Amino acid sequence: MTTTAITNIGSLVTNDPALGDGSPLGLIENAAVVIDGDKVAWVGPADRAPAADTAFDAQGRAVIPGFVDSHSHLVFAGDRTQEFNARMSGRAYSAGGIRTTVAATRAATDAELEAGLVRHLEEARRQGTTTFETKSGYGLTVADEARALRIAAAHTEEVTYLGAHIVSPDFAEDPAGYVDLVTGEMLEACAPYARWVDVFCEKGAFDGDQARAILTAGAAAGLIPRVHANQLSYGPGVQLAVELEAASADHCTHLTDADVDALAQAAGTTVATLLPGAEFSTRAQWPDARRLIDAGATVALSTDCNPGSSYTSSMPFCIALAVRDMRMTPDEALWSATAGGARALRREDIGRVAPGARADLALLDAPSHVHLAYRPGVPLVSGVWQRGRRVH
Repeated sequence: MTTTAITNIGSLVTNDPALGDGSPLGLIENAAVVIDGDKVAWVGPADRAPAADTAFDAQGRAVIPGFVDSHSHLVFAGDRTQEFNARMSGRAYSAGGIRTTVAATRAATDAELEAGLVRHLEEARRQGTTTFETKSGYGLTVADEARALRIAAAHTEEVTYLGAHIVSPDFAEDPAGYVDLVTGEMLEACAPYARWVDVFCEKGAFDGDQARAILTAGAAAGLIPRVHANQLSYGPGVQLAVELEAASADHCTHLTDADVDALAQAAGTTVATLLPGAEFSTRAQWPDARRLIDAGATVALSTDCNPGSSYTSSMPFCIALAVRDMRMTPDEALWSATAGGARALRREDIGRVAPGARADLALLDAPSHVHLAYRPGVPLVSGVWQRGRRVH
């Protein structure tokens, strides 16, 4: 198996305090990384690097773990430019906009849906994302939800069943009947393709009792819960996520003190995943990351890439937003976009650069990771290794 040494790294983020300067980022200056196959074999000072079959000179630039995007909606068709334009002209966002994408997705062929997914994945990879989670939720029929998950599962192991995105338009007068479908025939068809089960617990989508029933049924089928929680208003989503030991409560925009305390107490189980692209694209209230971090909660950052409320695949952009508008430090934002995302996916093999971890790395055209927030909008990712192979 061929080994590769990335040498002359000006600043290496390992996310392992024991390997570097003792900080959460585990920084090593003047560093090197040796890759063996698809794994990291060695990390340390460049002048101590072991010999390798090939070498790559980082020329003093920074290297970070590949981004872990733990919340996205990439199996869809259609475009919601008009909705975005209207919202930017003063109309508020509501969950009902999802129906537009549902109609377009149902009308698309499998090939069209897969082509769109691949296009967005390549776009994200160019910006340093090496692991992504993605969901169903734009089909809302048994056949359409199952095919969305089947298509997604061909491209990532992190696939989420979100039949409970909104009540299907076909069941507008019978929400209880749709919950029965989501927890019955649809779940049975979708579970073989998914690792996770999710629900949009929100006014206009599913209430606490409905969400509990959906997540409990998914767990009984072997899927691990995650929750769209407290995005548009205060509600039961966060408390439900903690109660059911969900891997993450996502959005967390409207939190009571009790919600923050619950997430802090469940920091080892339930991650608060913040999605600043949604607030940017809807002109909504920003999540208060500082409040969560200071309380002791584990925080992840993700794109929420979807055609309606957060049409961005850029983790660097989300880092810049988190630092500017959510009161995170550059170090915290990077950790949350890498190690935090890994925790939200309950993974230990990604989100860090350490021996035994998957060799997922991003090379920045900058001397430090701080430039991700310092130079917002600039395409700083100049190289990406995924599973040990240079892909960009």
